Amino acid sequence: MSNLPPLITDLALIMGAAAIVTLVFRRLKQPTVLGYILAGLLVGPNFHLFPTVTDLESVETWAQIGVIILLFCLGLEFSFKKLARVGGPASVTAIIEVVVMLCIGFGTGKALGWPAIDSIFLGAMLSISSTTIIIRAFDELGVKEKKFAGLVFGVLVIQDLVAILMLVLLPTLAISSGLTGTAVLYPVAKLVFFLVLWFVSGIFFLPTVLRKMNKFMNDEMLLVTSLALCFLMVILATGAGFSSALGAFIMGSILAETRVGQKIEHLTVSIKEMFGAVFFISVGMLIDPAIIPQYWKQILLIATVVLLGQPLIATIGALLSRQPLKTSVQAGMSLSQIGEFSFIIATMGLSLKLTSSFLYPIAVAVSALTTFTTPYMIRLSTPVYNLLDKKLPGKWKLAIERYSAVGNGVKATSDWNKFLRSYILQTVIHTILVTGIVFLMLRFGLPIFGKLKDTPLVRFSAAFTTLLLIAPFLWALAIRRIQDDAALRLWNNKYYKGPMIVLQVVRLVIAAAVIGFVLHSIISYFWAVVALLVLVALIVINYKKLQLVHLWIERRFIMNLDDKEKQQQKASGAHLTPWDAHIASFIVSPDFNKIGKTLMELQLRETFGVNIAMIKRGAFTIPVPDRQERIYPEDVLYVIGTDDQVVAFKKYLAANSNVVVKKSAEEELSLERITLSDGSVLVGKTIKESAIRERTKVLIVGIERNDERMLNPESNVVLEKGDLLWIVGNIKRIKVLEKMSIKSKPAVIAKSGERFEPGNLTK
Repeated sequence: MSNLPPLITDLALIMGAAAIVTLVFRRLKQPTVLGYILAGLLVGPNFHLFPTVTDLESVETWAQIGVIILLFCLGLEFSFKKLARVGGPASVTAIIEVVVMLCIGFGTGKALGWPAIDSIFLGAMLSISSTTIIIRAFDELGVKEKKFAGLVFGVLVIQDLVAILMLVLLPTLAISSGLTGTAVLYPVAKLVFFLVLWFVSGIFFLPTVLRKMNKFMNDEMLLVTSLALCFLMVILATGAGFSSALGAFIMGSILAETRVGQKIEHLTVSIKEMFGAVFFISVGMLIDPAIIPQYWKQILLIATVVLLGQPLIATIGALLSRQPLKTSVQAGMSLSQIGEFSFIIATMGLSLKLTSSFLYPIAVAVSALTTFTTPYMIRLSTPVYNLLDKKLPGKWKLAIERYSAVGNGVKATSDWNKFLRSYILQTVIHTILVTGIVFLMLRFGLPIFGKLKDTPLVRFSAAFTTLLLIAPFLWALAIRRIQDDAALRLWNNKYYKGPMIVLQVVRLVIAAAVIGFVLHSIISYFWAVVALLVLVALIVINYKKLQLVHLWIERRFIMNLDDKEKQQQKASGAHLTPWDAHIASFIVSPDFNKIGKTLMELQLRETFGVNIAMIKRGAFTIPVPDRQERIYPEDVLYVIGTDDQVVAFKKYLAANSNVVVKKSAEEELSLERITLSDGSVLVGKTIKESAIRERTKVLIVGIERNDERMLNPESNVVLEKGDLLWIVGNIKRIKVLEKMSIKSKPAVIAKSGERFEPGNLTK
């Protein structure tokens, strides 16, 4: 025993204390996080009633590993696709809550006479609610499926991203001693650059690699591989000047998009619980009990600010995002605590010696108090709403109802908004990709060329190789057309020609600046001109090939991004609509009592086995709507299902409203399939170039290719020999498409009623 390393005895001590205390807390039905913090306090160096940890340095290292594992697992639950699906109400609520609580926290700190940096850190800690505590509370109270819970989860996703941004910004602000433009913009731009670069490259490579390795990989190998990727990203993040927590979070978010994301999340649960316990115990070990009596007034004041400020601001934010009063109150009162990110921010401030020593124990004490009250605040939300409903003037309630009703209305997106959104997205992403490739070539590629003899030809080769690598992305950045249909309509409007020309010039200037930078950094003026002329000539000659290369890269990225959902569709195939079904159309009555609900909320596929193939809404058509699409009065629903399923769906509609089945022969749709033969004139063309929709009014809703299925394919997907096209349209129009698809050999049309594999088109 005398040779036993202190770390082992320390781990035995802290794990034993954690086990005893958390058992007591579980018995008392209190959050186990509080038990870990108390256990850390009892075995820490500031409390001498029990045996004390001796090797603090090793425990701190374990705690850092705990932060990495904790953030990695939060990333697995986060997913950037979740962020993309977060609706406007959650985004507005989160932004209002974070900004206002930042200001309130800063003002509270200044009112207490604290230094500016302490006040900034306090505001950051008070603006982020606890994802872990809220999820556990929702599970225990059984409210995860309620409407307000969806809003809360959306707010938490945005808050997690803001917390990551704070981990980058706060040290910079502390060092620069002020909120200058450079101090804020540079780290934000740097974060966005690396986030996009890591995410795009990660999604492009990792799902493919994991698919290739799947047959050789058991649970043990998958766990080891995922942790290796986690720590590799930690190294990359710290090398780029970010925190290790950021790297772990990003890798978790990337792996969350793969088909094995959920499996990794399941495999890491035990490791997460263990190292999470070590982290929270280390939080408790840093608390000095002598400080708490000294600052009890400040603790109570800040806890009161959290318990009153967060629910109030979040409720106001939800109301401003056009949510009903009840949903707003319930969501607001659920966000009434601070938790793991607040601990991490406080730990960062303490370890970097940016904040005063008293701020950390105050933050932990406030977190403990608000964590304890969270279940009670959630339970009280309904009584508080009932009280407000009784006390608020009738005019106020009517105004809130009207305001929220407007938010649930149909919003048409203008062509300019669609064009501008696509322009910004494509310009930012491709600029970052081009810049990243150039950076890698200058950092790692040039030394390789440098090992050769330093001649003009060698430097020309280095510059030309760099330009060749970025050529597909330069094409997309400077030349690729954006939102063709919307852009054409805008171009025909004289008011938009000027702005569109300016935006195109900006794209060309960015591309030219990149080319100029590459050439200037590597070769002389003469050889730069030669390289540029050769590159332009090659682009002109191989324009189509360059386009196909970029489309292949884009298609691979989208395929990997959607890989997880495709696997889930296959796994649930037994519950999906069989493909010997037909299409029926229904008009939604204005008195349908499910108006405004999303397809996901209605659970039509799960309940009746039907799928909504298309929604006609006035002059608009929504092909293959996603599960977030809402149902509105007078919508025409085109439903795919068997006879029994369609009848059951019709009864469901009739039971909830007066519904008329649409019988117009002109509008009757049929679901058929066409296999493209070798001689088809469609082979080698994109869906847009084929003009199938414009010529025949037939919609391609799915493509089967090499045992892979694409739902609602993009217009830039290139049709290939052997593709099986699932199409929806009038049967006469489908015959037109059949004739158009034939050149030397006829395309194959599926016979009516022919059975095929389930799940091909279901989203």
